[in-house]
Amino acid sequence: MSSMKPREQPKVPCQMETEVDRISNLPGHIIDKILSLLTLRDAVRTSILSSKWRYKWVNLTSLVFDNQSVLVSSQDPTIIKNKMVKIVDHVLLLHNGLIHKFKLSHRDLQGVCDIDRWILFLSRGSVKEFILEIWKGQRYKLPSSLYLCDKLSHLELFNCLLKPPLGFNGFKILTSLDLQHITMDQDVFEDLIYRCPLLERLTLMNFEGFANLKIHAPKLTFFDIGGVFEDVVFENTFHLSTVSIGLYVNIGNDHELTLGTTSKLTKFFASLPNIQRLEVQSFFLKFLAVDMVPRRLPTPCMELNYLSLRINFNDMDECLAALCILRSSPNLLELEMLARPDEQPAPRAATKNLMEEDYHNCVFNQLRFVKIAGIFGVPRELNFINFLLANSPILERMTVKPASQDGGWELLKELLRFRRSSVHAEIIYLDP
Repeated sequence: MSSMKPREQPKVPCQMETEVDRISNLPGHIIDKILSLLTLRDAVRTSILSSKWRYKWVNLTSLVFDNQSVLVSSQDPTIIKNKMVKIVDHVLLLHNGLIHKFKLSHRDLQGVCDIDRWILFLSRGSVKEFILEIWKGQRYKLPSSLYLCDKLSHLELFNCLLKPPLGFNGFKILTSLDLQHITMDQDVFEDLIYRCPLLERLTLMNFEGFANLKIHAPKLTFFDIGGVFEDVVFENTFHLSTVSIGLYVNIGNDHELTLGTTSKLTKFFASLPNIQRLEVQSFFLKFLAVDMVPRRLPTPCMELNYLSLRINFNDMDECLAALCILRSSPNLLELEMLARPDEQPAPRAATKNLMEEDYHNCVFNQLRFVKIAGIFGVPRELNFINFLLANSPILERMTVKPASQDGGWELLKELLRFRRSSVHAEIIYLDP
């Protein structure tokens, strides 16, 4: 008999080995894309896939330390702090290459001195986006090294204290600035905005230390603000197209404003010739109506196509201010009016139509969509609705949502009774 051994069949690789092999041999740009879509925690865990993946994550250009990336089961502040510091230190120690984005936003992290070290480390590189959100504790004072990050294009800060060093020359290529729950002096704020010549987007929410908002930003296109302030002035903001502004204090109850000789409405719109979207929130319309209100603005808002107003319909000055803006916006397409719920409605007694003489010779030739919410169905509210329906010849839809169900049926009957200049206009009543 032959002593030859039978030939063995070649082994077929198991499915797991095949899958790992496929993953290992992916092109580099595909691997980078996969890692960029993962949380930092999951990106680090890909190191166990194969030897080729072991150190792929260390080249990530975006580092995000948040609640998804850093899981801490304990409620002990010391344990949370120690784990966060350990993880961030470990990642930065092993990281190799450029860091374009750094975000630290863990809901349980308070301001700690270790953040100073991390910012110093980043300032020596070329970080472009820096986001720091301190959700607990007092304001975190930013170290001077942050102001050395001259490659920043996006800066986002929450619960921080800003005090730049004397030699600070600004962020020359910063295009987006988001500051919320921050503290800084008046001159620091003005200087910061002025020294960001390429700034395009600015968000300010709940700030302390300054009350006069002087915005000098020639490239600015987007401005979103909400807080307590005394005045807002735009200088050289002729590219500004989207504005949302809310004054979080009732000036009639808490502030005394000095009456001026020039309309606040006129001053506000003077540097906004290209405004396209405007949201007037909280008590800002009341602020604009403090001084004399013109029938029309000296220069119409030709580009304005969306307008949202938070209004007290029982305040004649606010209604006059709203009418002034409406008359000065010949190309308005969409209007949203939200009645302030914190102010009591006037009695339902029959009253003379509000500003009856002002309702004449005012036609909205481009207005197509209107949304009115939070109303009680009192005469002045109904007069305004009637006015809009009668003077919007191409209106397509008006949506009305009252503040409560009381008197809803009577309100609906009144709405259906109003004459509409647009034969295509439909009135949609929404339950509160």
